[in-house]
Formats: sequence, structure tokens, C-alpha cells
Amino acid sequence: MPSPHLGVVIPAYNEAARIGPSLARIGEYLSTREGGWTVTVVDDGSTDETAEIVREFAATAPGIRLLSYAPNHGKGYAVRKGMLETQADFLLLSDADLASPIEEVDKLFAAIEDAEVAIGSRPLKESRLEIRQPWHREMLGRAFNLAVQLMAVPGIQDTQCGFKLFRKEVAHDVFSRCKLEGFGFDFEALMICRDLGYRIREVPVRWSHQDGSKVVLARDGPRMLADLVRLRLCGKRRRIELRAD
Repeated sequence: MPSPHLGVVIPAYNEAARIGPSLARIGEYLSTREGGWTVTVVDDGSTDETAEIVREFAATAPGIRLLSYAPNHGKGYAVRKGMLETQADFLLLSDADLASPIEEVDKLFAAIEDAEVAIGSRPLKESRLEIRQPWHREMLGRAFNLAVQLMAVPGIQDTQCGFKLFRKEVAHDVFSRCKLEGFGFDFEALMICRDLGYRIREVPVRWSHQDGSKVVLARDGPRMLADLVRLRLCGKRRRIELRAD
């Protein structure tokens, strides 16, 4: 059987309140597109009803499947697992809250024609921020993005938007080398893309802030900064080493 054209990878931790409506919306939209599709929800050790809800959808929608494990490892681990275990011509990372609507994938497909990776980017002037983050999160996000540009991926304005499209072979190559299990996986993956010579296109997208973010600034901000410094100091050779497992 040929691989589906598009595989959507959704990391999920305690997303029972919104995973159902998100899957319904994704399935409705993808059913209008040409080419096969699959949606992989990676349940990262949820303690609520996330897994049960996805199982119910999977029972009636052959394109939806669940990867579930315990205990919780972190978003980076979940994304890596989903990317490496999904077979499709193109792999889309999408957050469970659909802060960037699934319809925006068409913009990423247009951009990836002359690149290997296309990523949603909120700071671009053509982007539409329909609901903005609280001001303190937005200011801290801008400061962190500046640090990422200086230390990791110069020229990329937004590494943290949870809407990224990869060619399959590139996704498998990159994520087989990623090691971070927390929220720093975004900039790690893009650093490795650059290390390996893959072209990255930033794309303006629609985006709306959604309540319920799992990122706790006081806890996760320092961890991400420490991961950024370690990745910069370890150098290209160590960044692109394949994982032992």
C-alpha cells in the first residue's frame, strides 16, 4: 500500500477537553483534500480521558490512530515518537489546540515546494494573530526568540510555533537525531535541520492564543534556555549524532 500523502502528528498531554473537537475538525478538512491522510495522536502519559476519546474516534475513522504510553516524558519525546512512527509523504506537526487552524497547511505545502521544511511563523507581518497572548507571555516569547536567533538558527523569527511541515525523509532524518524531551525540541530540530543542510521556509499563518498552555514560564523558561546553551556549546558534530536507541 502506498503511504498517505499527509500524516498529522499531534502530541497530547491531558487534552481531553479539546482533542475531540480538534480531531473532528481535522478529519472533516482532510477528507476534502486529494491524497490519503493519517492522524497520529501521541498520548504522552495523560492522566485524564485523552486516550479514551482518541480510541473512540479511531474506532470510526480509519485515518486516526493512537500512540499511548506512560508515564509522561515531555512534548519533545512525544513529537519524536510520532514523527518516527508515522509513514506519509509529508509530516505535519500540529498542536492539539489548533492554534493555527488545520486549513493553514495549504500555505505550508505551497512553501515546501522549494524547501524541505516549512514552519508557521507568527511575527511575520502577513501573519494574522486573531487572539494574542497575554502581554507578558508575548514579551518573554520575543526575548527568547531573539536568544534563539543569536545562538541557534539566525534568520528564523519563530521556532516555537506548533505548526511545522516536513518532507518524510527529512523528518525521519532529523528526529532520529533529536534528544531533548521537553519544550526545547522545536529549536533543536531546526538547528539539526540547518546542520544537515536542509532548507527551512517561514510562512505567515493565522494563529489564535488558546488557554490551557502546558508551558509554565517560571519552570520551563529556564530549562529551555539551559537546553539552548547546551546545544550551542556541544557543537554540530554532537548535535547530529544519531540517538543510541
